[in-house]
This record gives sequence, C-alpha cells and structure tokens, in this order.
Amino acid sequence: MTGIFVDQGAVDALGSDDREPSSGGPWRLFVRNRAAVFGLFLLIGILVMTFIVPIWYVKDPGDLVARPHLRPGAEGAPLLGTDNLGRDILAIIVYGGRTTLRVAAGAAVLIVFVGVTIGSLAGYYGGRVDAALMRFTEFFQVLPGLLFAIVVVALFEPSFWVITFAIGTIAWPGIARLTRAEFLRLKNLEFVKAARAIGATDFRIITRVILPNAMPTLIVSTTLIMGSAILFEAGLAFLGLADVNSASWGLAIGRGREFFTINWWAVTFPGLAIFFTVLGLSLVGDGLQDALNPRLRGR
Repeated sequence: MTGIFVDQGAVDALGSDDREPSSGGPWRLFVRNRAAVFGLFLLIGILVMTFIVPIWYVKDPGDLVARPHLRPGAEGAPLLGTDNLGRDILAIIVYGGRTTLRVAAGAAVLIVFVGVTIGSLAGYYGGRVDAALMRFTEFFQVLPGLLFAIVVVALFEPSFWVITFAIGTIAWPGIARLTRAEFLRLKNLEFVKAARAIGATDFRIITRVILPNAMPTLIVSTTLIMGSAILFEAGLAFLGLADVNSASWGLAIGRGREFFTINWWAVTFPGLAIFFTVLGLSLVGDGLQDALNPRLRGR
C-alpha cells in the first residue's frame, strides 16, 4: 500500500505529466516565498508574545495598575498604556492572545474534523449517501452564521467550549465541499483502483490512500479557517458574547470602543494583534499552496 501511495498516487493525483521539473522540495519552495516567510515570522512572534512573554511578564490583565486612560509613554503608564479602568493594555494583549488562539485552534479542529468526515464520505460513496450528506451540508451553509452563533452563545453561558462549538458548527460546510471535490477527483484514479484490487477496506482507502493525496489542499484551507475563526471569535467578543472572566483581543476592543476618541490605544493595539495574526495565517496559507503544488516547483 505504501508503494502505491508514493509511486503512483502522487503522480496520478497531482497530475505530474504536465508539470515542470522539480527545483526543490516543499520546504525549499516555501522559504523562497518572501511573503510566506514574513507571515511565518509574524505567527512565531505572536506565539512568543502569548506563550513565552508571560513567563517573565507576570501580570493579571484584570488588575487596575494605574490611572485610567494613560497613553503609552505617559509618566507611570505601562508600556502600551491603560484602558478606561486602568488595566494594563500589554497584559490584556499578552494574556488575551491565549484565549483568542485557543478558541480559534479548537474551532479549526472541530471544523476540519466534521468537514473532512462528511466530505470524504460523500465524495467516496456518492449516490444516495452523497445526496443526503450534501443536503445536510446545505442546511448549515444557508444558516446566517453570525446570528446562529449569537443565539447559541446567548442560550448557554459564554465559555471556551460553547464559543468553540458555535464557531465550528457554522463554519464546516466549506471544507466539507472542498473535501468532497477532492475525493470525487481522486477516487477513480489508478492507485485507488489498485488498492481496491488488493482487497483494501473502504476505511483504509479513505484514510490511507485518498486522504493523504488530498491533504495539501486541506492544509492550505485549514490555515485560512483559523484566520476566519479568529475574526469570528473577535466579532462575538466585540458584541459582549465572551467569557468576561478571561481576557481576549475581541473583548478588549469591545470594551474600549466607547472611549475610542480619548483612548484609541486600548482598541488599536488589540486590533493590530488580530490583524497581524490573520495576516500571518493568510500569507503562510498562500505559501503552503505554492509549495505543495508540484506545478509550481519549477518556477
């Protein structure tokens, strides 16, 4: 089975007949993409800020550390100033990033698991299974996403699990359709027929033969999904539908919007954290798309 996947699957699934000669592996192509490398450094910087910096910058984002509305650089002010209650903006960004990234990662895992499962079954089996699963997918696809998430979070206590479930529930149809399209494209190729001929089970063909060949496209989609999940979480938090006992970037923006004219830094710096994180994910996703596409390896 391994020989089939490596020798025949990669050729047939990715269409190597019309590609140019390879000039390097995926990692080499990725590092040649300056925008992708810049995005990777942005993400590394965000991760360092949210998970490494707290080791030495031990602050409680809920503590009142100075007078309210102290701008950055003012006497007695923290590095990035204070908000309308006198809380440290830098501490809110550092510790709030953990909440935002955890929700985004959890939602992305849920989205990918549900979407890939439904899409792979629909694409592989086709017929009535495909029709039933696609009607189920369309039901969630036509739901007003933000409104549905607001209702879910409002009905239950806003928490990590509730917000993650709300985002994951309305965002999986896109990757389900993408997975279905990849399985429809791959399931009748020679290396899949060879796997059936040697008696491989449907489960093994789906998980060990077809899915690995569809992974490049799905990996790129996952990076974009995480960016969308961050924006969705920020939107819910901005509306006040977040756990008030834990800091997050969206919640910081929501709390500071009423005082923007006199305290712009309380909104701007959390907004920049969201912007650079989503930008980094988008650039890395674009870089992975180029690196994992064999037709671009000869550029």
